[in-house]
Amino acid sequence: MADTSLKYHEFEDGIWIRCNSRGCFMNSPALKGIAEKYLERGGTHVVVDLELCPGVDSTFMGTLAGLARRCVGTGGSMEVAGATERTREAMEGLGLDMLIEIDPPEAPWRKDLEERRAVLSRGETQGAANDDPLSEIQRTRHVLEAHNTLRSMNSRNDAAFGYVCETLQEDLMRHGKDYGEEG
Repeated sequence: MADTSLKYHEFEDGIWIRCNSRGCFMNSPALKGIAEKYLERGGTHVVVDLELCPGVDSTFMGTLAGLARRCVGTGGSMEVAGATERTREAMEGLGLDMLIEIDPPEAPWRKDLEERRAVLSRGETQGAANDDPLSEIQRTRHVLEAHNTLRSMNSRNDAAFGYVCETLQEDLMRHGKDYGEEG
């Protein structure tokens, strides 16, 4: 089933991923998949457009942080465009602004921001996210990975998400026995 909450297009200077709904644990695996495929092909610049996104959850933010680390680790960068004030505050509160430029005023894409958005709105995209649905175990692993990324960023996040990660890890151990460690 295609995830229509995310659309993307590769421009000369990088990939533009637009989130058309709430950024959450349901669409963050698709975000990760789109960006990772681009990075595996040698791409270096990822922009996530949140203009139409009313908010983000911790899994989505942890996914952004993991992708940003990967971008930075290969000499690239990640930026967020169009974050609401609430989303900006949430991202900054977890320290994502140390990895991700949030609405950078001097970004080269600012000169054609509306044209980029129009390309995606007109359907001139390279696609909507089309990942296969994740199994319960795969989704739990994804949520755990996102929260472990947030935990590793600073001690405040470690304290805030420690219990969540412990609970998810216990779920994985319990379900692994029930389902034979499916991938």
